[in-house]
Amino acid sequence: QVQLVESGGGLVQPGGSLRLSCAASGSIFSINAMGWYRQAPGKKRELVAHITNDFSTVYADSVKGRFTISRDNAKNTVYLEMNSLKPEDTAVYYCNAVKPGNLIRSAINYWGKGTLVTVSS
Repeated sequence: QVQLVESGGGLVQPGGSLRLSCAASGSIFSINAMGWYRQAPGKKRELVAHITNDFSTVYADSVKGRFTISRDNAKNTVYLEMNSLKPEDTAVYYCNAVKPGNLIRSAINYWGKGTLVTVSS
C-alpha cells in the first residue's frame, strides 16, 4: 500500500502564494509519476499538474505559468508551488501517485485525503 499525506493548504489572499507538499510512504517502489488534482465546489476533480520520475511535467492550462510542480525522489515528496493565486483556485487539492500498469493489471492510482486551499480576501 501507498500512503499519501498532503500538507500546506490554508487561506491565502488573491495574488499570494502557497506551497503544498505530499509525502509518500509505504510501498513506494515502482511509483512512476506523482501529481496534484483539485476539486472545486460543484466541479469534477481535475488534473492540476503531473510529474514523472524523470521530472517531465504537464500542467493544466488554467495554472500553467503560475504553478510549479517538483519532486524530491530521495524524500518521496512532491510539491506544488502556487503563485499568483486566484479565487478560482479555491479547491481541495489531492496528491496522486501512479504505479504503471502491465499486461495483467491496469495502472494503480493512490490518493491522499486532500488539503483545502482557499483563495479569498
